[in-house]
Amino acid sequence: MKREISDISIGFLFYFIFFAMGFVRAQVPETDLFKEYQPAETSRMRETIEWTIFYMFDTNDMSKPRVLLIGDSICNGYQATVHNELKGKASLSYWAGSKCVTDPQYFEELNLVLSSHSYDVITFNNGLHSLSSDRNEWENAYRQAVLFIRAKMPNAKLLLVTSTPTENPVNSKISFELGEYAKKVAAELGLGVIDLYDETIKLPDKSPWSDGVHFKAPVVKLQGEAVTNAILEALP
Repeated sequence: MKREISDISIGFLFYFIFFAMGFVRAQVPETDLFKEYQPAETSRMRETIEWTIFYMFDTNDMSKPRVLLIGDSICNGYQATVHNELKGKASLSYWAGSKCVTDPQYFEELNLVLSSHSYDVITFNNGLHSLSSDRNEWENAYRQAVLFIRAKMPNAKLLLVTSTPTENPVNSKISFELGEYAKKVAAELGLGVIDLYDETIKLPDKSPWSDGVHFKAPVVKLQGEAVTNAILEALP
């Protein structure tokens, strides 16, 4: 009889601990959720100039789905095409910046952007400013960023965007490898992919760059159209 009581007591104790852990997690303020995903340490050195741009078009229009683009200066280039192509179909927000996902402040900024609106489709890219980052740190932080976006916006369709090729073949190879990792994460989590590396590299123009990293206007337009087509397929 004592043994049975002891077993019941131990079982109750484990149940209580499990319940308490869930309760504590539930009490984590939504504004602090990013801290659960942000990597604790990084060896990343910031660039000489760091920058960020956050735009929300049709801010007060709740009649249409809202799309969020996340990326860098490449995203900042094609966002205009996406904005024009989505007119009447969806409202657009975009966040373009220079920070690598391993930057200590990246998740805080990402949280701010995600907290600013409710999104139906999100496209996510991080890579060209990560070419010199420690690969293991980047892969871990990239995966954590994807998981955080899903946790913060569980009802949004998330599409992972590969980074584009560069004129420098060494950097282009790294960009390709980062894109392959993004595709791996997408496959594991059942997410969509927008392969801008492939969309750009297969163009007839074998010198599509305007400065070795950014692209000529016709190429930027084609990239924007590729992103738009994927978004339209994902819209509810």
